[in-house]
Amino acid sequence: MVLNGKCILLIIGGGIAAYKSLDLIRRLRERGAKVRCILTPGGAEFITPLSVAAISGERCFTELFSHQDEFDIGHIRLSREADLIVVAPATAGLIAKMAQGITNDLATAVLLATDKRVLIAPAMNPMMWSHAATKRNFTQLMADGIIAVGPNAGEMAERGETGVGRMAEPLEIVSAIESLLHEMPATDALKGRKVLVTSGPTREPIDPVRYISNHSSGRQGHAVARAAAAAGAEVTLVSGPVEIPDPSGVKTIHVETASEMLSAAQSALPVDIAVCAAAVADWRVDAIANEKIKKIDGRAPSLSFAENPDILATLSHGKKRPRLVVGFAAETEKVIEHARAKLARKGCDWIVANDVSPERGTFGGRNNQVHLVTAGGVESWPLLSKEAVADGLIRRIAATMKEARA
Repeated sequence: MVLNGKCILLIIGGGIAAYKSLDLIRRLRERGAKVRCILTPGGAEFITPLSVAAISGERCFTELFSHQDEFDIGHIRLSREADLIVVAPATAGLIAKMAQGITNDLATAVLLATDKRVLIAPAMNPMMWSHAATKRNFTQLMADGIIAVGPNAGEMAERGETGVGRMAEPLEIVSAIESLLHEMPATDALKGRKVLVTSGPTREPIDPVRYISNHSSGRQGHAVARAAAAAGAEVTLVSGPVEIPDPSGVKTIHVETASEMLSAAQSALPVDIAVCAAAVADWRVDAIANEKIKKIDGRAPSLSFAENPDILATLSHGKKRPRLVVGFAAETEKVIEHARAKLARKGCDWIVANDVSPERGTFGGRNNQVHLVTAGGVESWPLLSKEAVADGLIRRIAATMKEARA
């Protein structure tokens, strides 16, 4: 079992969703994990240290300035002995403190002192989740490499309140934990390797003020670049126009059009691995207008289109072909069927396929459910955060490159 013998440090924040953390503890212990818990002062308003200790089978930690715990630097020990730190629920206040590096209790001190991966399960009122400050803080955590699962949409504890803000269900969190801990690559798993990642949308101009594009946020591609860098690779990220920060430790090249993206990708060669996660526009306007196109008698203008260069196919068939080429397939129907056809047509090694139908919320969202399609078959992954998907993909890449080297 993936979690057997693993030590999970669970930080329980102050929200009504804290009651779900008791079930999360039980689910983790069922799978063989050791669960240590920190209950914040806010969390203790909803559940008790006694209930946490009874279910976890371990002492529940609550105080930073505990004479008994701190004589051997307790918060440092807690932060270092865990295989993974999980914050569930991660309230708006906790997320803000994490983003700003504020330490005023045991939980925040541990989070700042750790050298381990951190998974958060946000939970708060929809208005708090959508507030500009929370968005800004959450974006900073993603740039820092924090992994998130949820939040989900649904009914809140407050009567009549609905929207995005519900904490992910315990089994969803367990799945994300298992994904992160399953053969997690060492920090040097891709050391000495060069990795090229494309990410985000492209913009194809129509005239000086209009363009053709799509809803890609770049979160998945950026997460792949960040995970590859964390595994020790030298990473070049070619990014279309996005509103998220550049990953740290990564060389990022900003482009607008498909042609610019292809040129930047080819300039980065040779590399060992290419992951084409960008949502590249298939078409561009054949002749870009020099001035803004005006309406004439209410009639729509007539536009002619030309096909954009195929970046994935070009890299797959080029003279400087990377040893491993991974493409992404964003589909709205027959996802696996279309992905298999794309794998054969493009000449790449793997396709990561996902359903981007509007009701799925994949484009622009923070979660993804993918199918890894190879010549050997199809592997369907559960719904995960995009960071967890990236970690899983880099694990698979690292294992494949290790086998090829052996």
